[in-house]
Order: sequence, then C-alpha cells, then structure tokens
Amino acid sequence: MSTEATGVRGGTPTVAVLATLDTKGDEAAFLRERIEAQGCRALIVDLGVIGEPAFPGDITRRQVCEAGGSSLATLLQNPTRQAANPVIVGGASKLLLELVSRGEVASVLGLGGTQGTSTCSEIMRALPYGVGKLMVSTVASGDTSAFVGIKDVTMSFAVADILGLNPFTRRILANAAGAACGMAQVDIPARPAQSDKPVIGMSNLGVLTDGAMHALQLFEARGYEVIVFHAIGAGGRAMEQMMREGLIGAVFDYAMGEIADDVFSALRAGGPDRLSVAGALGLPQVLCPGGAEHVGLLVEPNTVPERWQGRPHVFHSPVVLAPRLNAEELERVAASVGQRLQSTRGDAVLMLPLRGSSRYSVDGGPLRDPDGDRAFYAALRQAVPASVRVVECDAGAEDESFVEQAVDTLLSMLEPR
Repeated sequence: MSTEATGVRGGTPTVAVLATLDTKGDEAAFLRERIEAQGCRALIVDLGVIGEPAFPGDITRRQVCEAGGSSLATLLQNPTRQAANPVIVGGASKLLLELVSRGEVASVLGLGGTQGTSTCSEIMRALPYGVGKLMVSTVASGDTSAFVGIKDVTMSFAVADILGLNPFTRRILANAAGAACGMAQVDIPARPAQSDKPVIGMSNLGVLTDGAMHALQLFEARGYEVIVFHAIGAGGRAMEQMMREGLIGAVFDYAMGEIADDVFSALRAGGPDRLSVAGALGLPQVLCPGGAEHVGLLVEPNTVPERWQGRPHVFHSPVVLAPRLNAEELERVAASVGQRLQSTRGDAVLMLPLRGSSRYSVDGGPLRDPDGDRAFYAALRQAVPASVRVVECDAGAEDESFVEQAVDTLLSMLEPR
C-alpha cells in the first residue's frame, strides 16, 4: 500500500474511519468533511460486504478481505455475518497495524450499531495502547465491557440510530470528529523514552492504597516511573497486556485479589492467565498476596448471600461484600497461585506479610485471622516453584517496613551491585 493510498501527505495527522459504506456512506462522507475541517486527514476503511458502497473507501472492502485471507467474491458466494466477520476484522486489523507501526495513522474512529460496534471495537482492541480509539455507538449507554475489554477504547453514545443525517446526528458526528482529531494531534508517546530504567507495573487494591502510595514515592525517588493498575480483573489483565507490548519492564505485583476471585468466580476475577505473563517473559518481579484473603462479591445493598453467612465479612461499599476465606479455601487459592507461576523464569520473589495481607486482615481489622494466614502462607510456600524465592516479613502488607523491603527487593534486581 503506497503512502498516497493511506491519505498521509506532508505529516498531516490521519484519522482512520471504520464504516460500512453501503449503510453508513453518508455518515462516513460527513466525517471526512469534518475531520478535514479540523486540519487532519481522513482515511476511510470500508468494512462492508454485501451492499454497494456509496463511494470507494481509501481502503476498499476488497483490500480488507484480501488482507484477512479471503476475497470479497468468496464471501459473497454464501454471505453470512459469521463467515465474514473474522475476515473483515482480521484484514482491517492487519492493515491498520501496519499503518500505525509506520506512523501513518494516529487515531481511529468507528461508528455503528450492535454489529458495527462489535466489529469496529474488535479491530480497535488489536491496536497498541496509546493509539486514539473512539467508537460512536448506539449501544454505548449500557455495559460496554465486551467492546472495550482491556484496551483504551473511548465509547460515545450516539443517542439516535446511525441511519441517515439530521441536525442532531450531524452534531454528534462532528463532536466525534473533533475528538478523534484531538487524539490524533496528541504528541505524548505511550511508550517510555529511551532510558536505562524500565517502567514498573504495579497492581493495587483499595485495601492496599497507603502501601502503594509509599511504594510510588520510593520508586520515584530512585528515578523510576510506575503505572498503577486497579486489580479488579480488567486492571491486572491490562497490566499484563502492557508487559506483552513492551510498555512495562518490571513488576511490583502488590495485589492478588484477582486470583482469589478467579478461583471463586467473584467480582475481581483476573482470568486464567493472570500472574503468568511476567514470569513467562522473564521480567523482574516482586509479588505479594495482597487482598487475597477475601473475595469481592457484588450483592444487593448490605446483603450477605447465604453461602457466606456466618463468615467474618466487611462491606467494601453497600453493594460490594468482602467475606474472609477459610483455611481450606485459601489453600485452593495458593494452589492456583503456584500453578500460574510454574513457567516463571528470571528474577521473582514472593513476599509474605506475616501480620496480614491487607488492611482488613491486620491486627484490629474486620477480617483478622492469624490461623488462616498461617495456613495460606504454608500452602503458598509449598505451591510456588523453585524459581520463585519466598521471603517472609514480620509486618502487615501496608506497613512501611514491608513496603520498603519489597521495593528494595525489586530495585536490587534492576540495579545489581
């Protein structure tokens, strides 16, 4: 594909517009007009298959299908969404990734209903963090987690159906064009500048925030930048995706509540790969079982489900219940932690705060259970592979002494004497 074909000339920021030009041709043409009025260039990517496009896309549906490993003629032989969608998503993702890698696309703007949102957002999720991603959607007022996933996709509610132009829709699309152009003109890179110090990824929970803030101060005093992730499922997965993409080079995995919740199918579940990525990549990491002594449950306001009645518990908010896990349940969590760490290579240390793994479980906390902690830590020592060194600290997870020892441990990996 030539540079001219991408619509990039003279260094003008380019916004890629994802649309089906058989059903959204007028809207795409209007977006081109508004994007160019903002001083950017529009690159129209046609995601349609069946109907006749209102005008040829800058990247045509034929090009998209071929990049996706098929052809438009093949898809038209027996056209179904099930057959077409993987080809369209795969082809558009491949083409956009190539353009982004060459610096020829700076942001992406999609528009659609349910099907269009699914298609466009899947393409956006294939793109690196930091590339502007804006989805104008008729379904953006509900639960958008299936469309956003763990990527930086901005959802904008279209309010009205995206079916023809009218005074209101023109304003909504003009707003979107302005936002996408603003994203395209941002000159702050998501990736770190050349440095001998890697960016550190840190997981955190509200029951660990004082400790996390102290760790941040310590890392920053030594010249390190830290990205903190709220470890409630999507946060931990995003941290690990950034490891895969090379944005994060060392890990302070302070919170393991996502593992406990994954074992018990609770609110903060981090998925089956959580805790396995840093070890497989060989990144230096320090781990702490922060917040893993309890699970997080979404409940009716101030209601304890029958299964958890009789347990020590605390309401993290009126609709989030945190019941304490018993020794047998914590042994299951420990076994899962050990299994996830089996592929660990490189420097890895598991720090055990013997006086409690969150503010809820330290002396005076509502979930204090020293016997349960001892059972949990004994199971962890047995479950983790030999490649993970275990260090005990006679302190709580938020105590300054614990945080300082954990931070120093990671820094010793990054700054070997």
